[in-house]
Amino acid sequence: MSELWDILDKNRNLTGKTILRSEFPHNAEEYHLVVHIWIRNKNKEWLLSKRTANKTEPLKWEFTGGSVLAGETGLQGALREVKEELGIDLDTEKGTLYKSFRRDVYQDFCEVWLFEHECDIKDIVLQEDETCDAMWASNQTIRDMIADGSFVRLDNIQYAYDLISDNFDF
Repeated sequence: MSELWDILDKNRNLTGKTILRSEFPHNAEEYHLVVHIWIRNKNKEWLLSKRTANKTEPLKWEFTGGSVLAGETGLQGALREVKEELGIDLDTEKGTLYKSFRRDVYQDFCEVWLFEHECDIKDIVLQEDETCDAMWASNQTIRDMIADGSFVRLDNIQYAYDLISDNFDF
């Protein structure tokens, strides 16, 4: 089934237009909404998943993320993406919108959601064709993965470096 996205203007107003994912890229003044979801446990480790071999940046580690579907809010999209890719039902009471910003290079608005969640890796249900592994990782482990190239590129998202600094807390 093809994804349908709401189209936003450069000021993040809904235009009333929707577009199929396959029709991307759209006009230069049109944007869609994406979510990045960072999940942290009580040990201050982040839940990462590994991309499958068929995806761009194959077999690299990442935080959960994706496009928000037509009619969804950013929070609803975040909850759906995590459920689809990791099989986790997050508690909205343990989540917060950390940051929202426009990325002209990708023609999107990005909402960054932070959640506190406890689970055992063996309880993760990976989505075929999306994710092939999961792990809890410390800030230092993620910094090492970025340095050795095993983490996805973090272009235009300085916030990620702020999250994995040892001074960050939420």
